[in-house]
Amino acid sequence: MATSREKASKALHILNAVHDIEQLADQIRRKGDQVPEHDGFPTEEMASVEGQRKRLEHLRTQTGKTLPYLTGDETLNDYRRLEGNIENFIGMSMVPTGVMGPLLVIGSAAKGDFYVPLATSEGALVASYHRGAKATRLSGGITSVCLLEGVQRSPVFRFANLGDVANFLMWIYQQHATFEAITSQSSRYAKLEDLRSNIEGNHLILTFEYHTGDAAGQNMVTICTDAICRYIIENSPVKPESWFIEGNYSGDKKATSLSFTTVRGKKVTAEAVLPRAVVERVLKTTPEAMNEYWETSTMGVIQSGAIGAQGHVANGLAALFLATGQDVACISEAAVGITRMQLTGSGDLYASVTLPNLIVGTVGGGTGLPTQRECLELMGCSGEGSSRKLAEICGALSLAGEISIAAALSAGHFAGAHQKFGRKK
Repeated sequence: MATSREKASKALHILNAVHDIEQLADQIRRKGDQVPEHDGFPTEEMASVEGQRKRLEHLRTQTGKTLPYLTGDETLNDYRRLEGNIENFIGMSMVPTGVMGPLLVIGSAAKGDFYVPLATSEGALVASYHRGAKATRLSGGITSVCLLEGVQRSPVFRFANLGDVANFLMWIYQQHATFEAITSQSSRYAKLEDLRSNIEGNHLILTFEYHTGDAAGQNMVTICTDAICRYIIENSPVKPESWFIEGNYSGDKKATSLSFTTVRGKKVTAEAVLPRAVVERVLKTTPEAMNEYWETSTMGVIQSGAIGAQGHVANGLAALFLATGQDVACISEAAVGITRMQLTGSGDLYASVTLPNLIVGTVGGGTGLPTQRECLELMGCSGEGSSRKLAEICGALSLAGEISIAAALSAGHFAGAHQKFGRKK
């Protein structure tokens, strides 16, 4: 298992990569005035056959993807493809899917322009994120970096007394190599990275942290931890009176302070600097107004008792999760984050988003279903070797949305935008 020194070494390696990414970002931003005002992507307020045709043709030209399942040209008729995804199957829920972008991302894995699919029934959502993508692209793009990875499972053990807890724990910490071997036998991809303990009276919580490859990993870590726990029960010289595979401590599908201060899934931070001219022309407001709104709204969210401080990160992430076959319930933890905005010395706007709990994957779960696979392929994020890329796109997407909503609220356009896009005519 990784020691603190080994983790520090990994962090330094990532920080060196961030330094190189920032140099690249600066070079791109210096060329920001060369980015065309219009990228040719056809947008429209109302859905239409002609508008759909134009957008599909544009995406085919730009990405080479034809998206036959999304368009309905092909349908799912092999129900074996649903194995492991659904019980008591009756049919498909049809959620409208739009595209925003191109979203210019400068990351360690995600590099370049991305057209991001968003499945939602909320009018104004895609338009808002699309506007944020345009503003940040004209500003030279969004730097987005996946900093840390780790998925946890936290079994709990109950003993007769605290002395038994201590004896049990001393034995546990001598089994590191065995636990690593059990992990490798239980999964081809999981790697046990860390083991932490929390004592509460005669209860002991053990938190096993894993690297899960390109899978989101909740099932993987459950299977590995169950195998470890069964070894513990059979071999420990001190037997617990009872145990459960999850003590409701890992942060699975809930917002927790513990996950917020560490990592659960992937930790991503994204930033952009928007020149005053772009803020005024594209976002129809000023850096001063957006900074004032951010300061005011941050005080409000603190008073509400929320974990983190952000505007509507769940909006874009939920739509992307639906489109790409992620576990949508994980939005409850993935949307915990921090948005920050501030004026630069030159009067431009600095904006950042940090998301420490992104549970995303590009293999397993729902990622292999037809439309979900097409959406991942649209971004070049399908299959092995793509999960960090997807996480960095998530970070950039979230920042684009935060910038757009803050602009609308600071300029007094928020209600009008929903009146225009979010209501039946």
